[in-house]
Order: sequence, then structure tokens, then C-alpha cells
Amino acid sequence: MPTLLILMIVGAIGFAAWDRSRAAADRATELGRNACRAADVQWLDQSVHATGLRLRRLPSGWLGFERSFRFDYSYDGVDRHTGRLVLRGGQLISFTGPSAAQIGRLRKSTEEAEDV
Repeated sequence: MPTLLILMIVGAIGFAAWDRSRAAADRATELGRNACRAADVQWLDQSVHATGLRLRRLPSGWLGFERSFRFDYSYDGVDRHTGRLVLRGGQLISFTGPSAAQIGRLRKSTEEAEDV
């Protein structure tokens, strides 16, 4: 009986961690797509790839995860460039990508989508 209870708790923790990771990847996908749209470049592979996970202190004072993602984009469909973004919690902390994309425009377009 105690073994089953421990197994259920570990399973629930594992599911919660997986769900948080998927939510962060979805947020990174949305930000990467919006950055490419704002810079008028082609977003390649239609996805982001997780490249790092670090434990950091959130603005609230609690410990949380800082996740790094990379994505690929192209100016003319022939070349390939790599962009990088870092999320701490759900907040965009760092962005490296298409030079014409601006963080203010990225946040504004995601806020507009949430209002709809």
C-alpha cells in the first residue's frame, strides 16, 4: 500500500514537471513565431528546441526554472540562422534573433492575442 502511494506521488510530480515544460515550449514557440513575423523573416521547422534548464530565483522570490530555447529562421529561404530565447517562469528574459524584431513588438502581439 505505501509503495503504491509513493508511486502515485512520484507520477503526479513527473506529470506536473512535463506539463510545465510543455507550457514553456508552447510559449517559446509563440514568441519565436511572433519574432519572425515582426521581422518579416521565415520561421523554419515550425518549432523551438529546448537547449537548457537552470534553477533561478523568480521576481517573486521563489525558486523556479529558467529555460533556454533555440529556433531557426531565414531571411530569403536559402540561408539559415539560429535564434535564442530564454524564459524565466513565463517571462521572456532574453532574446537573440532576427535583428528587426523588437521585444516591445513581441510582447504587444502576444498581449493582443490574449485579449481576443
